[in-house]
Amino acid sequence: MTAYGETRDAGLQPERTRLAWRRTTLTCSVVAVLGMRQALHGSGTPVTAAGAAAIALLWLAFMGVAHRRIRALATDRPRGLAPRAALAAAGCTVALALFAMAVVL
Repeated sequence: MTAYGETRDAGLQPERTRLAWRRTTLTCSVVAVLGMRQALHGSGTPVTAAGAAAIALLWLAFMGVAHRRIRALATDRPRGLAPRAALAAAGCTVALALFAMAVVL
């Protein structure tokens, strides 16, 4: 509520944020698929299989965080991103990048 008793008009900001989360999930999916493809294309050792499994688990964790955030942004008055969810999303992103780099090198 504003000072005059009107409800706040969020405008298009929540929609833009929701679309940004969707683009981020698409990018994360592409990175995960390419990392897993590279890991499984190689020698097929248990280490590469474990790396592919770790990439898949990180991808699933990120998708869970992103899905909850996209659903929250669909409400009339979305709440801010919780610090724990932000930390989880950032951690998944960094870990996915590190695993993908380790698989490529």
